[in-house]
Amino acid sequence: MPTLLHTYHVYIISNKNRTTFYIGVTNDIRRRILEHKAGFGSTFSSKYNLVDLLYVEEFDEIKNAIAREKQLKNWHRDWKINLVKNVNINLEDISGDWFTEEQIRNYRESKRKETAERT
Repeated sequence: MPTLLHTYHVYIISNKNRTTFYIGVTNDIRRRILEHKAGFGSTFSSKYNLVDLLYVEEFDEIKNAIAREKQLKNWHRDWKINLVKNVNINLEDISGDWFTEEQIRNYRESKRKETAERT
């Protein structure tokens, strides 16, 4: 019997000034970052304009990804920054070239239409 393999990601996003961080878990990192960039990621990330992907870890099992997410959420801010800097010294948006502004805009519009149709 074939086994379906899944990949899960724990990620850290931030705003342009790197003053606020958000840690999340997803089974589709590209889709999730597009949601954040389009303003549909979460209330918290939208409120603080958290759209820059700084860090990602990959897991084969969702339980391990969720455990890591919970662990990181309990870390002190400096610990999180040091973790990111180990792989992303300049705290750059590693998803900066994943989407064009047009793709983000189109996604935002499609989500707005979807939301309007439901109400």
